[in-house]
Amino acid sequence: MSSKAPADRPQSFETRLSHAGRPGTRIHGMVNPPLHRGSTVLQPSIAARIEAGKHRLDQALIYGIMGSATHHALEDVVAEIEGGTRCQIVSSGLAAVTTALLAYLEAGDHCLVPDSVYGPARAFCDTVLKRMQIETTYYRPEIDEAGIAKLMRPNTRVVYTESPGSHTMEMQDVPALARAAHAKGAKVLMDNTWGIHFFQPFRHGVDASIQALTKYVAGHSDVLLGSITTATPEEWERVRNTALALGQYASPDDCWLALRGVRTMAVRLERQMASGLEVARWLAGRPEVQQVLHPALPGAPGHEIWKRDFTGACSLFSVVFKPEFSPEATHAMVESLKLFGIGASWGGFESLALPTTGFMTRTAGSGQFTGPVCRFHIGLEAPADLIADFEQALGVLRAYRPARL
Repeated sequence: MSSKAPADRPQSFETRLSHAGRPGTRIHGMVNPPLHRGSTVLQPSIAARIEAGKHRLDQALIYGIMGSATHHALEDVVAEIEGGTRCQIVSSGLAAVTTALLAYLEAGDHCLVPDSVYGPARAFCDTVLKRMQIETTYYRPEIDEAGIAKLMRPNTRVVYTESPGSHTMEMQDVPALARAAHAKGAKVLMDNTWGIHFFQPFRHGVDASIQALTKYVAGHSDVLLGSITTATPEEWERVRNTALALGQYASPDDCWLALRGVRTMAVRLERQMASGLEVARWLAGRPEVQQVLHPALPGAPGHEIWKRDFTGACSLFSVVFKPEFSPEATHAMVESLKLFGIGASWGGFESLALPTTGFMTRTAGSGQFTGPVCRFHIGLEAPADLIADFEQALGVLRAYRPARL
């Protein structure tokens, strides 16, 4: 028997996730931390109020918008998940994207963004950032270190990454992009929602990591939350100051629900990863399918980068159907699925399907396929039942005939 006490041994991710952000066994009471709601924070005196305002951003509590113990507990958990220094919780995944960009960019700056970026993030760059005289250049997501270096300008302040890309799952060589960015003094921001904890961003050169906690962390499709985790305390202060200036605030009720959801996240991820790969392999063998875009699937685009940099995969992937099938045929197929909802989010317990062809904006030439594309999220249903559902839906795809006018 080992003489080492359990506390001396390195703990697994599952164990750390079960205990992070909780008061611990020395505080007797309920297993889960209490929910703290509030706007007004009372002080015993004017002197105490003045003194409270002098504290660092992570210690001052003079108004509810600065967060509560509930917010801070969730921030601790997310920082633990991503291996970061500090975390800032905001109201949604999109708010995490926009707050992070505003923290690092100002008028006259230039930003590099992958062509496969999340659609609302692109819209923010093309509208709000453009009005602020911040220029965005979209680059092909598969670009290498030399290619991104050529796109860098003297005023490039941010290289934004998202790996894999929204809808079409392009993998990015984040360490190479980070080397090129840092060589020119730019910061690297990454949407790590797909990677969750399977990709440790700060080991690969990322300065600020963005997640939509709406998805796997909350896990039950009933919460909107986002997070920005940083590599250093200095980066966190920059993000924190911007979030406070924007009035960014997340409901403590939603934070509490996310804390509850995160306790089972490791189990859900393991099950959904296995189910997703089982369904993806089955689809890859179908005659209707041209290609399955799942980075963890051998032979899929970007698989070698995934194998090098990731320790696992989530349950979101896309399928390219053969060119003889029209986008309208895939719409009929999706509508015939009985166990898949038609929805834009993912990461919850339920399976989802969403046609991609015709609904993407690309300006740098990426995302071009010979056949129509659909994106699928695999939930907690039995894989055999999902495969049976696909079996009947593919029959609808094959039999589709457009209605005569």
